[in-house]
Amino acid sequence: MTQLNHFNDLGDAHMVDVGDKAESHRVAVASGQIQMQPATLQLVSAGNAKKGDVLGVARIAAIQGAKKASDLIPLAHPIAINKVDVAFEINVESSTVTCRATVATVGRTGVEMEALCAVTAGLLTVYDMLKAADRAMVISQVQLCEKYGGKSGDWQRE
Repeated sequence: MTQLNHFNDLGDAHMVDVGDKAESHRVAVASGQIQMQPATLQLVSAGNAKKGDVLGVARIAAIQGAKKASDLIPLAHPIAINKVDVAFEINVESSTVTCRATVATVGRTGVEMEALCAVTAGLLTVYDMLKAADRAMVISQVQLCEKYGGKSGDWQRE
């Protein structure tokens, strides 16, 4: 089993020292979805939700979520993010909205947490903007899809 690097030899949590690591181009892609009633999804598709452009606001929230990852995740390093790209896909058949975030940097540590925070913030914002119409919405499948760069190399979900 892989040793967890957020714990020292005594078992205490600590922030990993990345000072000696080489800088490299790093990219992470995460996704997640929110399921809702078909009538609620219609509000998103038509762009006439009471609070406004749901996906436009959620996209900005996702970008902000990526930038705030180290404020939310105690042992995550604050990093300079070079790019955050957020896309939403509406699926009428499953009555879902999928959020996909790609985050990139050149640095000493990866951007997986930033991509996951982006997706989560985006989906939570969709929920917030639509909760008056549908409190039964379900956020699910928030996951890392792929990551590139760094000492551990590339990884893709199968």
